[in-house]
Amino acid sequence: MIGALLLGFVAGVIGRALVPNDVLAGMSGPKSWLASLALGLAGAVVGWLIFTGLLGIGDTDVFDWGGILSALIGVVIVLLVAGAVARRGRGGTHGPATT
Repeated sequence: MIGALLLGFVAGVIGRALVPNDVLAGMSGPKSWLASLALGLAGAVVGWLIFTGLLGIGDTDVFDWGGILSALIGVVIVLLVAGAVARRGRGGTHGPATT
């Protein structure tokens, strides 16, 4: 359990450093730490699903330190998707114009 939390936190912090201007960029303090932890855990699951589930690479343990690279890739994917969704929600149009 502690290993999973550490893996999630490390992957989240490194992933947020790799993706500039991420969705969580304005956070600081404990909120930022918790966001990095949740992001890292979600990224570890996404990375595990991609590499073990789809490609058949790796072992069956989701939160294994051997999977730090797949967790980082998962974090980057989660951040990019979340950023695209957030941008679409803020600045997108809501249907065709009727004029």
